[in-house]
Amino acid sequence: MEVFDLPASYSPLSSLAPEKLAYWIAFSRILGIGPIRFKLLLDFFNDDVAAAWQATRKELAQAGIDSKTIDGFLEQRASITPQQELERLDRLRIQAITWNDKAYPPLLREIDYAPSVLYVRGTLTEADQFALAVVGTRNLSTYGQQVTERIVTELAKGQVTVVSGLAHGIDTVAHKAALDAGGRTLAVLASGLDTIYPAENLGLARRIVESGQGALLSEFPLGVRPESGNFPARNRIISGLSLGVLVVEAPEKSGALITARRALEQGRDVFAVPGSILSSRSAGVNKLIQDGARPVMDVKDILETIPVYSRP
Repeated sequence: MEVFDLPASYSPLSSLAPEKLAYWIAFSRILGIGPIRFKLLLDFFNDDVAAAWQATRKELAQAGIDSKTIDGFLEQRASITPQQELERLDRLRIQAITWNDKAYPPLLREIDYAPSVLYVRGTLTEADQFALAVVGTRNLSTYGQQVTERIVTELAKGQVTVVSGLAHGIDTVAHKAALDAGGRTLAVLASGLDTIYPAENLGLARRIVESGQGALLSEFPLGVRPESGNFPARNRIISGLSLGVLVVEAPEKSGALITARRALEQGRDVFAVPGSILSSRSAGVNKLIQDGARPVMDVKDILETIPVYSRP
């Protein structure tokens, strides 16, 4: 993947010393060590992540890690050099922030199973805590495109950051509309940030980064491909970064509906744009409204609900 140019204001996001951050990054590569087990290790080793990485089998067991996970960790650890992982990120100008960093999005830190490391390419600002996710079908209609453009443009003018997943369809329209309106947008990927998926959105990804109007984000380390199992995990990050989720168009089986469910689990608001009862694209979103999602006829229906005007 090509290295994107970053804005002149680029500065490290993590407050950790590089030698410590390298171990956090290394742990994020270990299959089987998720947020819960990683927290067990940090607690046992008094936040000494280097000691956790270098732990013996006996120490890992004492920390509460089961034998199967220990076997997997020791096998994977043998092929990972923490400093080299950090150097790979530096070459691609991708940053890593941990859940202990001030730059870590505060809304995301609140969710269950928040990722211990978040990979970032681009800029994050304090304004991004006032964010709304906009999601929907890849196979959008003209109506879906027009509604997305209209609402996102108004959100951007209201200084609401738009979060989506860089997918075809509603996601792409949402990112572009936010940028065109001079607003901010965050794109959450289901792969490492060295792989843009879909490839057709490489130009859009570049624009998000180089404009200084947003960032690409992922919990997945470099080299991870956009496999199907990654998308539900990605969706919880989209909703976790946001005060609420707006679903524009979605059939009965849609990743957008997974994002809406994650939002409800996280205590976020769910909004839905009513669609034609004759359109399969609207079957899922209309069902959301039946189940209690707030119907959206105008951007005011959103701005009156989420606390975007309570900023200091």
